[in-house]
Amino acid sequence: MPLTQPANPPDTQPNAGTEDLGDARLATSLRPVSKDAFGEAHARHLLWRAGFGGTAEQVALLVRWGPEKSVDHILNFDKVPGEPVAVDTFDRTIMRPPDRNEREMYRAAQRAQDENKLAELRKMRQDREQADRQQMAKLQKWWLTRMIETPRPLEEKLTLFWHGHFATNYRTIENSYHMFMQNQMFRANAAGNFGDILHAIIKDPAMIAYLDNNDSRKGRPNENLAREIMELFSLGVGNYTEKDIKEGARALTGYTFEDDDFVFQPRNHDNGEKRILGRSGNIKGEDFVDIILNQPACARYISRKLYHYFVADVPTDERGGDKTLDPAQRAVLRQMADTLRVNRYALKPVLKRLFLSEHFYEPRFRNQQIKGPVVLVVGAIRSLNTPPRDLSILNDALDLMGQRIFFPPSVKGWDGGRSWINTSTLFVRQNVLAFLLTGKKPQGFDPTADTQKFDALAVLGEVRDPDAAVERVLRVTLGQSPSATAQALREYLRAAGDRVTQETVTGMLLLATAAPEYQLC
Repeated sequence: MPLTQPANPPDTQPNAGTEDLGDARLATSLRPVSKDAFGEAHARHLLWRAGFGGTAEQVALLVRWGPEKSVDHILNFDKVPGEPVAVDTFDRTIMRPPDRNEREMYRAAQRAQDENKLAELRKMRQDREQADRQQMAKLQKWWLTRMIETPRPLEEKLTLFWHGHFATNYRTIENSYHMFMQNQMFRANAAGNFGDILHAIIKDPAMIAYLDNNDSRKGRPNENLAREIMELFSLGVGNYTEKDIKEGARALTGYTFEDDDFVFQPRNHDNGEKRILGRSGNIKGEDFVDIILNQPACARYISRKLYHYFVADVPTDERGGDKTLDPAQRAVLRQMADTLRVNRYALKPVLKRLFLSEHFYEPRFRNQQIKGPVVLVVGAIRSLNTPPRDLSILNDALDLMGQRIFFPPSVKGWDGGRSWINTSTLFVRQNVLAFLLTGKKPQGFDPTADTQKFDALAVLGEVRDPDAAVERVLRVTLGQSPSATAQALREYLRAAGDRVTQETVTGMLLLATAAPEYQLC
């Protein structure tokens, strides 16, 4: 059932969002795109931006469904059967804290200066750390597999979004199960409520450890978590003061964890009077988050982050950032923020309005977003139906391309955009596509190449005419027919005697995926 829209959203009022906008008027509104206007280019755009691409058949299905049914199916993924994730999918005991007997054994060895026993205990710890690193590698493969196989692509696309927004690096916390718990929290709230996620993140063991809040106590507050909550997670630079950070850090004292559970330690919490963003009182962490959510800047900031992820590269810093936006984008961002506030930070209403809007499907936004490494790899597998072949190789390739999942470079996450592309990463991008299509590695073939066959002809469907085959390959891979690539494909096929075979179609796909346009969606 379609989600209901918020009552009287701002841009449905008479003349709202159209003043002083001149020729940009059509692009200023979140007015729904009509079913008659929703064609193959629109469906392909929706599949790539709200997921990881789709096959030609999936594109055709969405065209038949039209925008309303397509968006409802993609957005209401909780109604789509999916593989549930059990809490015991991974071992939670590898990095457990030492029990009483183990602590006493260590203290006794220290008192006795028993170097052999101390060395044995250190070796046990090192063995657990090695086992945890091995589990971390399994966790990476597990999530990559979910993104490849899921019937609920927006769920995983949003989980990836929150992972980059609330960036936490395994290398710092060294607890794979805590990374798994955080990943599961993002998934459970993927299209839920931003307020719930922000409340959860201050009690998340991975984030608490990553930003050192487990060391924050009355009289010695650590400012890291409070600072990043306001600067990167909710408000953006310019919408708080250093005093707000210091007071927020006091509100978060005593927020820590034991083993896998959040723990509030009253003795370590500062119960004194605090003043944050104009509110005063004995403010605790939950109150701190509520105060942030009541700031108009919060809805504006999260709207910009969603717009940046799904539509176009816009600055998230409001200070001077609006100067780079055209009036249409400023109007749409206002409407998104209004929708988010009206719906108390529920994400589905704002995402639905965005995915149904004319603005989202503007030609200037289609085939203009540089694919992140994860989107590139997962999207190639999902849209071309290539075998995944070797997940270890794919994870290594993601690392070389700059997006090693569970290892974002800093609390800011990945910069994305043009930072994904340089001479080194472009070489890896082309190699990983060749690997998926043929099984060929830079040095030799993968052993699975003979058992995991790629059916290139399936990309064409029933098409076998040479000119139609070229056009089909271009539509499936690029969503367009750039003249240089089209000419290269036609010349290649002509040199092969216009034979449309498994080998020649694979060759055309190799040429198309090596084109600059393939780096865009």
